[in-house]
Amino acid sequence: MLWQPALPEKYQLLPDDELASAIEARRQQLGSDLLILGHHYQQDEVVRHADLRGDSLKLSHMAAHEAKMRGTKYIVFCGVHFMAETADVLAPDSVRVILPDLSAGCSMADMAALDDTIEAWNVLHEAHGKNWNGRIIPITYVNSSAAIKAFVGAHGGACCTSSNADAVFRWALAGGTKPQGKNEEIKVLFLPDQHLGRNTAKKLGFRSDVDASSASSMNGGGAAGISISAKSMNGQEKTHAREGGEMLVWNPRARGDDAGGVTQEEIRSAQVYLWAGHCSVHKLFRPEHVHAARERYKDAGGVKVLVHPECCQEVVDLADLAGSTEFIIKTIENAPAGSRWMVATEIHLVMRIAREAKKRGVEVHILSDCQCLCTTMYRIDPQHLLWVLDNLVEGKVVNEIVVDDATAADARLALERMLENTGGGKVLQTMVD
Repeated sequence: MLWQPALPEKYQLLPDDELASAIEARRQQLGSDLLILGHHYQQDEVVRHADLRGDSLKLSHMAAHEAKMRGTKYIVFCGVHFMAETADVLAPDSVRVILPDLSAGCSMADMAALDDTIEAWNVLHEAHGKNWNGRIIPITYVNSSAAIKAFVGAHGGACCTSSNADAVFRWALAGGTKPQGKNEEIKVLFLPDQHLGRNTAKKLGFRSDVDASSASSMNGGGAAGISISAKSMNGQEKTHAREGGEMLVWNPRARGDDAGGVTQEEIRSAQVYLWAGHCSVHKLFRPEHVHAARERYKDAGGVKVLVHPECCQEVVDLADLAGSTEFIIKTIENAPAGSRWMVATEIHLVMRIAREAKKRGVEVHILSDCQCLCTTMYRIDPQHLLWVLDNLVEGKVVNEIVVDDATAADARLALERMLENTGGGKVLQTMVD
């Protein structure tokens, strides 16, 4: 997490209505030079000022296109650090990307450091020996640093989102950048969210035999590695989930002779390596919350449970539907009047879609009563937004996020592979050319 200097006192003393008016005045002054992006998890007081709203990658895509079309000079990303990095990777070189509060990071992204990833990569390969006829193909969730995206891009891998992770997984298991060779063994290293990786692997036919208590012990911090058997659940996926294979959780905090918290034999027998990372928001949703929701509405016609795939497998297994942020939004938008929904994702988003759904007679609540808040996202507030805009009006750029050219090139390669293999085509190339 980067250090953010304290704001001048005047910003802390402004009433909410004056803050909002001042932000809008600066937007008018800056005109088309400015593009403000607001992530779905942002608080209402911030997202109301956004020109574009969406999830992290969608915002970066839209911003890159919009900035090129309107000649934007400054993108102010009301999100977290890795999102601003992605925007800088995708935006034209003439555009400067700003994060209103440098301390707005992502705990999940921070769980996969470049040095740890390089160590894991080396240990995994050393365990297989020099004569191994195989490859490990890395996949990283977009919720990762530019450095991790670049590592993946440089090592023949690709990025993924929560909506296309299964397609990218299939691409990797089929050989990735080149077809699988004769008798060649293909394995996957999935960073940094073990839960999205596990839920995706299960969706493709891997069966997890870990029980609820074992998995919950990993949710809070990724302790010692857990071996999870992966067996084919249907004939079509059998080549991707062989009998007797396993998924393995790699714990980057385990060092020395116990690197990864696993043995070399466990490494050799595994087919999918899951990084011991997690989302601090989605780990708060538990199976008991699903059971309580079912019980609460059992005499009132029942309830649908809709969750994000960053939730642990036990929650996803119990839910009616699981999908990305955009999937959650569209599902509620299309829900019939009179339906009831319990949703497991960030609270600001749930409250926002619940207000809109209520107008259509759709009842929406958050699955857990705990404060499922993205605290780092919450650091972006109207005070910091006004501060960066005041500086822009004065000709100063503060809190600029810059990804060096070499890192950006490899990170863009990982993003490009994702799009090329999930129906996106050469989208990134058209944005940056």
